[in-house]
Amino acid sequence: MADRKPQDGDGIRTFSFPADLSVCGVGMQIGSMSTERVWHTNAPLDRVHRIDFHTVMLFREGPVRHMIDFAEYEVSAGDILWIRPGQVHRFSKTDRYRGAVLTMQPGFLPRSTVEATGLYRYDLPPLLRPDPDQLAALEHSLAQLEREYVDTTTLPLSLHTSVLRHSLTAFLLRLAHLEVSSAEAAAEQADTTFTRFRDAVEKGFATNHSVSMYADALGYSRRTLVRAVRAATGQTPKGFIDKRVILEAKRLLAHTEMPIGRIGVAVGFLDSGNFSKFFHQHTGTTPVAFRAELR
Repeated sequence: MADRKPQDGDGIRTFSFPADLSVCGVGMQIGSMSTERVWHTNAPLDRVHRIDFHTVMLFREGPVRHMIDFAEYEVSAGDILWIRPGQVHRFSKTDRYRGAVLTMQPGFLPRSTVEATGLYRYDLPPLLRPDPDQLAALEHSLAQLEREYVDTTTLPLSLHTSVLRHSLTAFLLRLAHLEVSSAEAAAEQADTTFTRFRDAVEKGFATNHSVSMYADALGYSRRTLVRAVRAATGQTPKGFIDKRVILEAKRLLAHTEMPIGRIGVAVGFLDSGNFSKFFHQHTGTTPVAFRAELR
């Protein structure tokens, strides 16, 4: 699979969609997923890398651990991972990847389909867990798409491509419905206190790391906030804040060439030594070592 040079000087390899390996050169691929499959030529996929196309992986064995945008996901049989263009990810070196994988080139589907299927809804979680009926419908739709993909003899190429787009749209509409439904269900179950806290942290984590300040701003007692956050996440409010700060620091270390001190300032640490100590405490490594490991 072809690759490009690192973009924007961030040191992470970006892999392009290999149109030359697709059947008839169309803007999608579908096939089996296994540990033995060569995903990219001469590329260690257990290192962080980026793709500029969509990848949907349906797992038939598990558990498997997969990192997407520096969050670790544990995936079981019947689960689905949807990785969107520009997201960084990393395969596990030891886990067995078994199932089906679908890749799509940006631009293969018309704009109306892109909007209807939420192809660029980066706010939605990449891990989906369909129930048995939803999984059966997705498997059936995916199998039909694969049959159309490999059938290159019964239709001219232009019609073959059109049929593929329709079949792919049908599958993605099912997937998008599952994704949005899962997000809505999670939102309905979430405690209002926690959701207000989560939104406040998202807006203020770069300058505010204080649980008491968030509690005061939201009009809750510290004890109420602790109960709500623990019930929703299993974490303390301080642990939730720190996790968000670390995620942002990792993103800046991976995606930019900003000096360590400036990254510390960007996530609320005026002293680079305090930032490095905080980062090491939460990750077991230093910012410098974390960045070097990605290059």
